[in-house]
Amino acid sequence: MSPEFVSKWEHILADVEKNKIPIQFIKKLVIRLQGKKQQTVNIHNLLKQGLEPEQVEEVLNRKLEELDAFIVSVEFVLNVESIAETVQPVTDEMLRNL
Repeated sequence: MSPEFVSKWEHILADVEKNKIPIQFIKKLVIRLQGKKQQTVNIHNLLKQGLEPEQVEEVLNRKLEELDAFIVSVEFVLNVESIAETVQPVTDEMLRNL
């Protein structure tokens, strides 16, 4: 995918509520903790290793519960290429008849 194509999708996704995105479309979760520390959960790698989306959600829930008292913020880093590859064909099909 070209950088321009990915850039267009990044712009589209900027306004999407992250809590409504399927786990397979999230690349990683960056958990910022008190004391300027952070932990990163690489969701993309967990899925590549063969974990099912439900299993990855369980891992994330456990991690967030474990760190709850220390969390300052949580950043969702989206897997833009995966989203674009999934959504673009549907978009193309819908627009074909216009």
